[in-house]
Amino acid sequence: MGPEAFITLCDTVRSTGLVKDGIRSTVEQQVAQFLHIIGHNVKNRSVAFFFHRSGSTVSRHFHNVLDAILSLESEFLIQPSGNEVHPYVLNNGRFYPYFKDCLGAIDSTHVRVNVPTSDAPRFRGRKDWPTQNVFAACDFDMKFTYVLAGWEGTASDSRILKNAIERDDPLVIPEGKYYIGDAGFMLKSTVLTPYRGVRYHLKEYTRRGPQNARELFNHRHSSLRNVIERTFGVLKKRFPIIASGTEPHYGLQTMTDIILACCILHNFLRGVDHDDSLLDEVDNELNEREDHNVSFSQVREEDHRIGSSIRDSIADHMWQEYQNS
Repeated sequence: MGPEAFITLCDTVRSTGLVKDGIRSTVEQQVAQFLHIIGHNVKNRSVAFFFHRSGSTVSRHFHNVLDAILSLESEFLIQPSGNEVHPYVLNNGRFYPYFKDCLGAIDSTHVRVNVPTSDAPRFRGRKDWPTQNVFAACDFDMKFTYVLAGWEGTASDSRILKNAIERDDPLVIPEGKYYIGDAGFMLKSTVLTPYRGVRYHLKEYTRRGPQNARELFNHRHSSLRNVIERTFGVLKKRFPIIASGTEPHYGLQTMTDIILACCILHNFLRGVDHDDSLLDEVDNELNEREDHNVSFSQVREEDHRIGSSIRDSIADHMWQEYQNS
């Protein structure tokens, strides 16, 4: 975050009235303490030593700034109305008019949590440690438009999406509009997913272009959906507190609030302080992961071919013996 962005953020936080200048701590110092914690994933006592404040003072400042940022949710997390086609789609012949009704992309990411031992099994999903499943929607400007954190790591994406749509503060999908999601979601009128069993990874098309309508759809669907992966990637690069593999210093509810605050700050920074080097870093990592996924996919396809051959050989043999009996 550059100096100008920091000053603008401090002015915005000050305007909420929830963080005020004190005799020994200005709003700027309190915001700096908060950013140091979420930007380096350090404990209060480390910040207390650095800023020459007591641990209780740092904790109070942290939660005051956290509350102030959360109060900005309606200002920075804005759901699309669907009245206009997003310029990214409108100005690209690969996507327009085919995806003119697309609002953006949805996905979920897992963030490690600190929960009581008795609750750990409910939160231990994809990882070896407890996580919360964070669902989000974003537009093609790489800004979050909806965030729902707090779900246990074992919860499926489709289950969380269903809850997001039915909540008092719901994910709003106007009639005739839809989001795009990966195969972890159920195909429906409001969520378009890729064709199953058809090439999907972008790298799979570099050697040979799409061969049919389904492959072409999956290719362009993947190109559009990539925005949510890039957005999550930048978010976690900016705020290591939600990307660290170590157990968080805060409990579930506070971490849930921190995740939402980080998403709000991400949107704020997308408007005032684009960090292209950070995005380049994320894109390089996604390309490396894509290469790995394609390699794994090719191995899986070859294994499937061999297995299919073995299965066909056994079936043919049994059928011949059956006919001759």
